Amino acid sequence: MPFSSLGLLPVLQRAVEELGFVQPTPVQAAAIGPMLAGRDLLVQARTGSGKTAAFALPLLQQWLNGAPQAPKPVRGLVLVPTRELALQVGQVLRDVSSRMPGLAKIAVVFGGVSINPQMMGLRGGADIVVATPGRLLDLVRNNALKLGQVETLVLDEADRLLDLGFNEELSEVLALLPAQRQTVFCSATFPPAVKALAAQLLVEPQEVRIAELVAALPDIEQRAITVDAERRTSLLKHLVLASPDDRALVFVATKYATELVADKLGRVGIRAGYFHGEMSQGARTATLDAFKAGELQVLVATDMAARGLHIDALPVVVNYDLPRAAEDHIHRIGRTGRAGGKGLAISFITTDSEAHFRLIEKRQGQRVPREVVAGFEPTAVQAAVADESAGADDNASTTPAGAGTGLDPNGGVKGKRPSKKDKLRAAAADAASDRAARKPR
Repeated sequence: MPFSSLGLLPVLQRAVEELGFVQPTPVQAAAIGPMLAGRDLLVQARTGSGKTAAFALPLLQQWLNGAPQAPKPVRGLVLVPTRELALQVGQVLRDVSSRMPGLAKIAVVFGGVSINPQMMGLRGGADIVVATPGRLLDLVRNNALKLGQVETLVLDEADRLLDLGFNEELSEVLALLPAQRQTVFCSATFPPAVKALAAQLLVEPQEVRIAELVAALPDIEQRAITVDAERRTSLLKHLVLASPDDRALVFVATKYATELVADKLGRVGIRAGYFHGEMSQGARTATLDAFKAGELQVLVATDMAARGLHIDALPVVVNYDLPRAAEDHIHRIGRTGRAGGKGLAISFITTDSEAHFRLIEKRQGQRVPREVVAGFEPTAVQAAVADESAGADDNASTTPAGAGTGLDPNGGVKGKRPSKKDKLRAAAADAASDRAARKPR
């Protein structure tokens, strides 16, 4: 199906051709027509599927069809959860707009930087605004823009907007918008909170569900390596040093861990940087630019990097810590294998994270065989978990996996671990036995 069959104006068709878009992706083919027709949309598609262009092109056509006004009223509003996603969406809109007559004014605004340049940039209005909710409200309170003429609202990564606690800000923004408008929800996952908000705001929406999961695509290989928690950093060093030409995006659970792991990698000569939400915008941008340019081999990041980042030809993603939400696994590994390229996603599986990874496997509908790396074999307990998870060999003993280790063959832990007092008593008993053995007879 060519772009010419979707109802786009000739000027937009030429723009996408100049940008190298040969044919629409599935989500673009399904969403552009209904959005051009003014329908509310509920769009579920994986990261990297092209959903940004699916709403960007109709927004620009809406601008082309509108009558020029001064100052420019905001007709299109895109709300996003992070600065990086705001910049990415704004870049797509500007790339297309730059190939059209009468350049549309695209404003990209977010927190973490001075508000004054953004206020100055909004003098004379804007045609389309891409914003994080908090900064958008700041600008409204400072009379830098008004939202009374918004014709289309897009919530991009709607689940993440709610995960990051934007509920109150969203309510304030929605109260400022016209009741009669088009609303578009875009996200890779739709947990109950998002479904409830969609039911409240969307009017007879057209549902576009591209249910293909990143994890199921043949161009992303997944590996699950069992390892003791305290040896993950050593294993990471080993894997990175074994592939010195490959860049790797490594996900950890906390801000502190990003800095700690990056520092340990740096001590063995690995060019590593860290990325988290408490960094200044300038530092975040500089770090990402260095990683994209290949000046850094490894970027250690929190889930702040799981969405909205496009890094060309990123070969490897590593889950040093598993994501708290099983759905975020899709977003994380979606940083690799983009635009038809091949990618590798590696997850470190510890004793404590085995059950959670099974849930991730269930959600993604794909089993990932457990493996060990020579020299980094886990303890006997963890090895038993890995053996049980991978399945015993047909010719092996029929003793249930985990027998004699305190592990239930079905994955649970039987009984209770020895308490500190139990360990002290056992140590005292061993010492007494040693003393008795040394006594002369």
